[in-house]
Amino acid sequence: MAAEYLQCQSCHRKVISWKSRVVQQLDLGHRLQFPILMTHRLACDVRVITMLWQRGLGNSSTQLYQKLEEQHSQEHLRKLALYLTECEGFCSSSLVVKPSFQKPPEKRPLPRPQWLLTAYCQDVMLRLDEVKASITSTFGRVLKMDSTKKMAKKLAGHGTGTAAWVTNVGNEQGQVLNSLLTASEGQGLTDLSRGLVRRYAQAGVPPPIVLYVDRDCCGQSSTKQLFRDWPHLSICLDIWHFMRRFSAHPLYGTFMSRLSQAIFRWSSQDLEHLKQAKWAELTCIELEGASDYTVEEHISKKELASHCRRQTRETEETTANIQGLLKAFDGDHGCDTTGVPLFDTTRMWEVWDSQQRHVACIQDMEGQQLYTRTGTKVKGGVPLPVYRCARGSTSLESFHLHLNRFIPGTSASDLHFQAYLLEGLVRWNEDRANAALDVTASKQELRSYSGPLRHATPQTDSAKQCLEPSYLQTLLSQGPTRENSSV
Repeated sequence: MAAEYLQCQSCHRKVISWKSRVVQQLDLGHRLQFPILMTHRLACDVRVITMLWQRGLGNSSTQLYQKLEEQHSQEHLRKLALYLTECEGFCSSSLVVKPSFQKPPEKRPLPRPQWLLTAYCQDVMLRLDEVKASITSTFGRVLKMDSTKKMAKKLAGHGTGTAAWVTNVGNEQGQVLNSLLTASEGQGLTDLSRGLVRRYAQAGVPPPIVLYVDRDCCGQSSTKQLFRDWPHLSICLDIWHFMRRFSAHPLYGTFMSRLSQAIFRWSSQDLEHLKQAKWAELTCIELEGASDYTVEEHISKKELASHCRRQTRETEETTANIQGLLKAFDGDHGCDTTGVPLFDTTRMWEVWDSQQRHVACIQDMEGQQLYTRTGTKVKGGVPLPVYRCARGSTSLESFHLHLNRFIPGTSASDLHFQAYLLEGLVRWNEDRANAALDVTASKQELRSYSGPLRHATPQTDSAKQCLEPSYLQTLLSQGPTRENSSV
């Protein structure tokens, strides 16, 4: 590689022309022509760095180093075998004098995985404004807040022991609005809440209508105080966490199923529509004249969750149903065949006495739209809508598993930890946004997470549109040109 040095006329300091401070002054089209990222002594191919972008299980710098080492070794041996083959042809020939051959060069060692990680972090720092803008431009009408301890254990170096919990705020699409590391659960969240309030206000976006939490939901709770600038925000308790407080039962599956029925009711219209589709599907497989019982037996839980909406019952009805359920498993009715009680009656009623006041916290708001139609599926010739539910914080519980995989290996320094976290959040939010727009997002033709690059290149099959003067004028006005990109 050859490059020129640029010298400042005032301080006479020399800067290589491929330095990031120089390259970043160019427009996007010319920046993309620089295929390497320079460090102090070495340069890394951008194609290698892109292999570290994907955040998932096992995608670490050590694994990438091993793949590169194998590829370089394979290429070196291939060229060495070709060189020796050509030399053998001269040695075996009787028409020429036996020549002396130059010793083939040794394979140059690759930089260590630590250097690959340094180059990756430098790439994230160059895109830091873009990464932050992508995360802070995410909003939602239904928010969820939950914490986990899994990820904070990987914080090493100078940050070891400075954080024990990771608190995340997500929206109804599963995107993450904010992620904060704290020393203890529920502490230090004031900056997080103020930042969210300020973000909504500066963007002119209406405040959210509900926030789902797993604790501090009633009365003048700490959560209510955190978001006091949103007086109309409803703090709701996640129903799954509410049900888990009754989990001390040998017949866990049966009891939790009955408890769910005591809290929710299915939409009669959606359920009848699903039965018609299932009856038509059974008719196609030569089960004509199937009874209602047979049709209901063939409807799975997954089909119910995908094609039917449900809502919570009223507070009084829910309270009466739960009390009736506890009485059904109490006394002689709650014993097995040997007469042993299935659960501790005293403890279960104590739990109910302490949780009865939370029944009002798990109710759906009147007129609140918690379901979004994401597609259509045909069963037996009958089209059925596919719904996604925004209720509760279950989506964040699932996200915590992926969040732990954002950090490869078992530990990372504070700088690398933040780089992995920011890059992972951007890609996670982009995937959730694509899934919310189209259920076939995985089949999209172009898969890119670069916002400026996608914005500068129109997603159209017509090349004529790209050459229209109005489009070119808009594109040129988005960034500096070569004339004003001076050093």
